[in-house]
Amino acid sequence: MTNAVPRILIAGGGFVGLYTALGLEKRLKKDEAEIILVSRESFMTYQPFLPEAAAGNLEPRHVAVPLRTVLRRTRLVTGRITRIDHERRAVSVTSPDGNEQDVRYDIIVLGLGSVSRTLPVPGLTETAVGFKSIAEAIYLRNQVLSRMDAAESTTDETIRRRALTFVFVGGGYAGVEALAELEDMSRDAARRYRSVDREDMRWVLVDAAPEILPEMAPDSGRYAIGTLSERGVEIHLSTRVQSAEAGHIVLSNGVELETDTLVWTAGVRADPLVGRLGWPTDDRGRVPVDEFMRVHNLPDAWAAGDCAAVPDLDAGGSNPPTAQHALRQARRLAGNLTAHLRGQPLREFRYKNMGGLASLGRYKGVAKVLSLKLRGFPAWLLHRSYHLVMIPTFNRKVRIVLDWTIALFFRRDVVQLGSLQRPRQPFREASEGADGPGATSD
Repeated sequence: MTNAVPRILIAGGGFVGLYTALGLEKRLKKDEAEIILVSRESFMTYQPFLPEAAAGNLEPRHVAVPLRTVLRRTRLVTGRITRIDHERRAVSVTSPDGNEQDVRYDIIVLGLGSVSRTLPVPGLTETAVGFKSIAEAIYLRNQVLSRMDAAESTTDETIRRRALTFVFVGGGYAGVEALAELEDMSRDAARRYRSVDREDMRWVLVDAAPEILPEMAPDSGRYAIGTLSERGVEIHLSTRVQSAEAGHIVLSNGVELETDTLVWTAGVRADPLVGRLGWPTDDRGRVPVDEFMRVHNLPDAWAAGDCAAVPDLDAGGSNPPTAQHALRQARRLAGNLTAHLRGQPLREFRYKNMGGLASLGRYKGVAKVLSLKLRGFPAWLLHRSYHLVMIPTFNRKVRIVLDWTIALFFRRDVVQLGSLQRPRQPFREASEGADGPGATSD
């Protein structure tokens, strides 16, 4: 150890980062270790609630957990990690304003999470948007409503069809829940339009696998397919996107369509920084760890979550990249770090998947918890209740309940604020319209 008090640096402010830091704060005394968390944002996004935030059921700020509020003893460094030099025990961090600094450590925890897994599809990078952040959720809400505005404002049928076609690629939790919630929102919004009905819209779900929601039981996926199909969602299974240039989507089954909205949720991969470390990685770009979450052959290095291949001691292979696994890995990791510092035995990570929950829009869902299978309203209610319990801080729980309560008495707010994504545009337009230095206003 280089410091009188060991310095633990946690890389990443997601589920692993937050819950590892929380666990260390609860277990360690102040003089046992210094805790540093490096995160790109000063908040943790509670991703299971992103679909509801996108659909306007929840205020987007309420699904963001402020790290400085939750972590009382942890030093938060906001910035992007560009390099980790484990021999020197130092990470290079670039702040939002471009300044760089080295942060030293004695023990490092990798909780960098994952990014969208893209494929070499022509036009994909230029056309698609992911669904892993609050910014993407807000953008998609604005995008759906703005496309409905565009369709209302034109008589060109080609423009209308393109504007009202929404394509989602990926049949996991993220893709299915995002599509279901936004399609539900579009139904509410259509009531306010004169010339846009739900029947005018084309909602499309594409997946390369023969079923959706593979994390759940097959019958749950079939139920979800039936529910979405009844709502007019077009589902293409065992199908890949071959091209997406300029919004012209070509599917492997021969279907072609034009769209302004392509959402890509076809899996995740470890944060690209992991592959640049020079550390061993598996075929998915993850750092292999042992059953205690120690990085193989690297002393004082630990990892968990989506960027780590944590062995599944019961089912074999490694744990899937889900929030429930990352949260529980973080709690066990905090316990093992504490035991490591105190010279006590470590405990292996074991977690049996309890099942899965998926929202399919307001009052609709599917769930399988152990041997219990629920569908429709009970599954939707269980989904909300479970995640309400799991989201950190009493403050956030109260705000979310208030959002849901308000939604019981008032119709969904369908105002689109896409102009917020272009805050400088009005000023530039004003500057371009000025007559010169002597121009005055009335």
